[in-house]
Amino acid sequence: MATDRPAIIGGGLAGSLAAIYFARRGHNVTLYERRPDIRSHELPAGRSINLALATRGIAALERAGVYESIKNLMLPMRGRMIHDRAGKTSLQPYSRNPDEVIYSISRTELNRRLLDAAEATGHVTMKFDHCCVGIDPAGGGLQIEHEPEARVADRTHKPIIAADGAGSIVRRALMQATGEQTDEAILDHAYKELSIPPDANGRHRMDPAALHIWPRGGYMLIALPNLDGSFTVTLFLAKDGEPGFNTLTTASAVEAFFREQFSDAASLMPELAELFFSNPTGMLGTVWCPRWHDGGRVLLLGDAAHAIVPFHGQGMNCAFEDCLLLDEALERHAGDFSRAFADFAASRKPDTDAIANMALENYVEMRDSVRDPGFQLRKEIGWQLEARHPDRFVPRYSMVMFRTLPYAEAYERGRVQQDILMRLSEGIDSADDVDWKAADSLVTERLVRIPVSARTQRNSRAG
Repeated sequence: MATDRPAIIGGGLAGSLAAIYFARRGHNVTLYERRPDIRSHELPAGRSINLALATRGIAALERAGVYESIKNLMLPMRGRMIHDRAGKTSLQPYSRNPDEVIYSISRTELNRRLLDAAEATGHVTMKFDHCCVGIDPAGGGLQIEHEPEARVADRTHKPIIAADGAGSIVRRALMQATGEQTDEAILDHAYKELSIPPDANGRHRMDPAALHIWPRGGYMLIALPNLDGSFTVTLFLAKDGEPGFNTLTTASAVEAFFREQFSDAASLMPELAELFFSNPTGMLGTVWCPRWHDGGRVLLLGDAAHAIVPFHGQGMNCAFEDCLLLDEALERHAGDFSRAFADFAASRKPDTDAIANMALENYVEMRDSVRDPGFQLRKEIGWQLEARHPDRFVPRYSMVMFRTLPYAEAYERGRVQQDILMRLSEGIDSADDVDWKAADSLVTERLVRIPVSARTQRNSRAG
């Protein structure tokens, strides 16, 4: 039995999974969460109701032994359903392999299952309505406020694992203690969550096996299916501009905007204006933090270390993979927190920097590039190259979503592959016109083989 008593700050997705991993190593863990217990309290609507679960997240859930308990929450999405202004739809599959899909999953229900699993270990003590308001990194001290009573108490733990999100109190205290500075890059776009209800028979009003996108160049609407027949709908739009959230200040303005830009979606949302003004407008940003740990005393995890924008569906998956890779580091270093934390942070930061950049790039792809015939041509050529060279050429989206290749490697390989695709697609209108002999030479000359372990398609076993 381990003698250290770790504290995990934040009982969200990353914090609850981290608690399971530490408990499985024999640690008695105290988990502090500022909100009430979501298993017995309803949460306010309007913020990230459902998420996309992919291979990296599934791998982390499998290693923690909890994947089987959440499978019935998952809805497979096989591709992007593109909606044009006239309401015409076209499906763009995520992969040439029909087994490669991503899954819509309820954030709240997943969080509840993970909290249950953590509690079931018998090694996790949960303190809800307990907010961390300060830390002493050197001494392992925590200041914890019990919010209903506004009472602050001092606690000592080793180590302190901060999974308290993009606005992490622990990160700010760590930066203050070390004199370093975090770059919190706020996007000039924001988001608003809405909903499409099920039909009178409780069924989905659109194809539930797709992630629906209404790309409009500088902005977009997306919708993910829920198990109850509804869709969670999210508008991503500039804060200021024409159009911008600053112009949508009345019910008539909102309804006119949706009728003009997203007419088929608007017809399925009878409470559009009411939801628009009752749900908050969410902020989007990237956290670039130079230091994630202080010896073996403090470690930042998930969004607390590296929050990203949501446009690659990797925020949760990346945080879950953090938990898996941290557990592997603890295994390598026989539970030595100082060595394991340093190893984890040094090897992981290049990957989280890479996915942060890819997430920003994917926003442009989702809201604009998907409408471009050239984009579709390059995608078709890429699929044919993957069929010809499956051990060398894998589309970047597939490397991120359906493989466990480190993000930084996926990013660099993606750059090379994009250059190959641009060269092969220049001056042609169809993949039939590609010089495949030249294409094969480019791939074998410029791309080394992908390790077998990183080619594993783990999510083909899901569902």
